[in-house]
Amino acid sequence: MKKIKLILFSFIICSLLSGICEAQWVQVLNGTGNNITASALAFHGNNIFAGISYPISHNGVYISTNDGASWIRTSLNNRNISAITVNGNNIYAATNGVFLSTDDGTSWIQTTLNNPNVLSLAVNGNNVFAGTYGNGVYLSANNGSTWTQTSLNNRNIKALTVNGNYIFAGAASYNFDTATYGVYKSSDNGTTWAQTSLNHQSIFSLANSGNNIFAGTSNTFNHNGVFLSVDNGITWTQSSLNNQDIYSLIVNGNNIFAGAGIQVPYSFYLSTNNGINWVQRSDGLPSGYSIISLCIFNNFIFAGSTHGVYRRQLSELVGIQPISNEVPNQFSLSQNYPNPFNPTTKIRFALPKSSFAILVVYDLLGREMETLVSEQLNAGTYEADWNADKFSSGIYYYKLVAGDFVETKKMVLIK
Repeated sequence: MKKIKLILFSFIICSLLSGICEAQWVQVLNGTGNNITASALAFHGNNIFAGISYPISHNGVYISTNDGASWIRTSLNNRNISAITVNGNNIYAATNGVFLSTDDGTSWIQTTLNNPNVLSLAVNGNNVFAGTYGNGVYLSANNGSTWTQTSLNNRNIKALTVNGNYIFAGAASYNFDTATYGVYKSSDNGTTWAQTSLNHQSIFSLANSGNNIFAGTSNTFNHNGVFLSVDNGITWTQSSLNNQDIYSLIVNGNNIFAGAGIQVPYSFYLSTNNGINWVQRSDGLPSGYSIISLCIFNNFIFAGSTHGVYRRQLSELVGIQPISNEVPNQFSLSQNYPNPFNPTTKIRFALPKSSFAILVVYDLLGREMETLVSEQLNAGTYEADWNADKFSSGIYYYKLVAGDFVETKKMVLIK
């Protein structure tokens, strides 16, 4: 009887809060009961593709035509997929070699790169780069028809990214020789490569935004997190996310998303200021599983994990950002600014200790309009954005609940 009452109480609370319980990650591809490993994610047109590398019974490339709501296994269904990239109408899948589809995954052909174990892919115009296990980087200058091995030919290349005329390759552990680790850079389409100053770090992920290059590291004993270069790889600094294994990175505007390994309780992080501050946004993701691929598509962000594929509204994640990691003296909720506003406003609040924070907007009648925050946050000062474009002019209230702290303030929308 107590259990029934508890379930009923939880249901009533979720209903009253109208959506707070849904503001989290949701699993959309679960392998029908198996812990599938989604090692790759990419999109083309209105379709999103997932590459599965484990278990054998589920491996291959899957496609969704409805934003991840349902998935179909393609004809490439007997290979462990480690990476997927798209160039025009060409979709490339990395496995033991590289496969190519020109009809949105309906059919696949194996390219002439059919032997080395391919770990990563990147495209630059008609040039396709393939990072391999132990054999470095291969290049195709004709969309995959033929391939040549570049001079970076004896490394495990777990990550590749292209930034203008520069190609960056992330080398991971190879024969336990730390001298081979780090980020390599080529300015001539892979003809020559130079090791950057980020060395003796095993690189598992790379991403770029302008001249900023982000590198995610993964070392057995030193979980050194995300490194940043603001000068195209000449110099590097370690970000404040410095105690995690980072298996995946993706950039969207000013936002950087990082997927972490299983060594820590939280597996997903967001920075809105080039890695200066990070906040974990893992609510809904299962603990004990790594996030190893990321993709942003149709205002959703997809996370491929060792427990399937998860999806979340992008707007839920980027509506809040840390302002300072300095620990405030007390809980506080500031007046929104600007106020009155049309149609966007900012709401700042402070947490003196790690707390589960809920920030909700209500109308004049006390009906919930939108949940802006509903997650565990570290101590610090935060700022949430509210876009009231779809709401009418009037008086609204916003309420912060964090531990025993509860405060409500009024704001005015004028259109």
